[in-house]
Amino acid sequence: MADIMVRTTDRRDIALADAAIGELAGQLRGTVLTPASPGYDETRRIWNAMIDRRPGLIVRCAGAADVMHAVRFARTQGVLVSVRGGGHNIAGNALCDGGLLIDLSPMRFVHVDPDGRTARVGAGATLADLDRETQAFGLAVPVGINSTTGIAGLTLGGGFGWLTRQHGLTIDSLLSVDVVTAEGRFLHADERENPDLFWAVRGGGGNFGIVTAFTFRLHQVGPQVLAGLIVHPFDGAAELLRRYREAAAAMPDELACWVILRKAPPLPFLPAETHGQKVVVLAVFHAGDLEAGWRAIEPIRALGQPLGEHLGPVPYVAWQAAFDPLLTPGARNYWKSHNFTRLEDGLLDVLVGQAERLPSDQCEIFIGQLGGAANRVAADATAYPHRDADFVMNVHARWNDPPEDSACMDWARSVFEAAAPYATGGVYVNFIPMDEQRIRAAYGGNYDRLAGLKQKYDPMNMFCVNQNIAPAG
Repeated sequence: MADIMVRTTDRRDIALADAAIGELAGQLRGTVLTPASPGYDETRRIWNAMIDRRPGLIVRCAGAADVMHAVRFARTQGVLVSVRGGGHNIAGNALCDGGLLIDLSPMRFVHVDPDGRTARVGAGATLADLDRETQAFGLAVPVGINSTTGIAGLTLGGGFGWLTRQHGLTIDSLLSVDVVTAEGRFLHADERENPDLFWAVRGGGGNFGIVTAFTFRLHQVGPQVLAGLIVHPFDGAAELLRRYREAAAAMPDELACWVILRKAPPLPFLPAETHGQKVVVLAVFHAGDLEAGWRAIEPIRALGQPLGEHLGPVPYVAWQAAFDPLLTPGARNYWKSHNFTRLEDGLLDVLVGQAERLPSDQCEIFIGQLGGAANRVAADATAYPHRDADFVMNVHARWNDPPEDSACMDWARSVFEAAAPYATGGVYVNFIPMDEQRIRAAYGGNYDRLAGLKQKYDPMNMFCVNQNIAPAG
C-alpha cells in the first residue's frame, strides 16, 4: 500500500505512512478504508447529493473501542476528523475532504428493556431501527419524521416530530450517553455523572465528543395511531391557513397537524388531474384513544373543501415511514429555516406568495407544529434553547440536476428573507445548511455556557466539522 495523503487540522496535506495505517487497522474490530478500497465510494455517499467530499481515510467502527482508537490516531497524527452517524445532515457534516471519517453507521444496535421502558441505541442506528424494535412492545421515543434519519444527529440537535407535543423533544427522553472525548477517553454522562457534558449533548451537536450509545426513556405509543393526509386546493390557501391557525391553538397535546405547501404527488386518493398541481397538505397525527382522536381531528377536517382525504388507524411504524418516498437519498437538497411563536397574517401571506413560484416539483415549504410538552421545559434546562417555538418553518428546496442549483437555492433564500420579520431569530441547528453561519442563533442564551464546555472537553477543537461552537478563549 502506498502512503496515503490526508489533511491535518490546520488544513495541510501530509502523507501517512503505510505502517501507521496498518497499526491502526490492527487495533480495530472494524475496518479501515482508503480511496482505493472496495466500498470507499459507497461509504462516503450521504443523503444530500450536493455534498461530494473525499476523506483521506475512513474508519468503519464496530464499537466504542474502535472509536477510541480512531480518535487517538487522529489526535496523534493531527488529522482533521469528521463523524458519520446516519449521514442525513443537510450540511453534509458527516464528511470532510482529505481528513479521517469516523463512520459509526455499523453500530446499529437497539436493545429494549420493556419492563424498565428504556432502550439503549447505537450511534449508527436509524429511526427505522429504533421504531421497529420499540414498537414490538408498543413503545416509542419521540423522534423525527423520516425513518432513514440517523438517531445520533437527530438527538444531538434536539429532535422533534409527531410525538413532540405529547412527549417532548427527543432529548427530553434521553437518560444517558456514552461519549468518546477528544482525548480518546470513554465517559458516561447523565444527570449525576458528568452532568455538564450531558447538558451540552442535549442539543449542542457533535461538538463535545463522539456519542457511541444513547439510552432513552420509552413511552406507550401505538402500535396503531390515527394519522393521514387532508389535501386542499391551493386556491384560498391564505384563508385556509388562517383557519388552521385557530384550530391549532385549541389542539390537545396528543394531536399534531403539520402544513405542507407543495405540488401534489401522485397520491392514489387524489383525482388524477390534481397530480402536479400546487396544494396545501395537512398532515395529521394523533397518538391515543382512537375515538378521542376522531373527535380531536374533527375541527381540522372541517377546514375548507379538500380535494381528498386519507385518514384512519395506521401502524405507527408505517406512519413514521410515510414520507420516505419524498425524501429518498440521491437528490440535491438545500434548506432554510425559521422558528415562530405564532403564525401572523403577514407571514401566511408571504408563505402562500412564495409557494406560488415553486422552482421544482419536489420543492416545498413545511410548517411543523411544536408546543405542548416541548415548551414546558426551561430554555436553559438543555443546550437546545427554543422552548418558545410553537412552529418551525423549513423551506425544503429539492431537485435532481446541478443546473437547477441556482434557481432552487435562490428561491429558498428568498422565502427565508421574506419570512424573517415574523420569526423569533432562533433556528433549529439540524436545519442549518452548509453555507449558513447561525450558530449563536441556534443556541441563544446558552451559547456562552456551551463555549465554556467546549473549552473543557475539546479545547483544540478536534470536533470542528459540524455546526461548530468555538472553545471559549
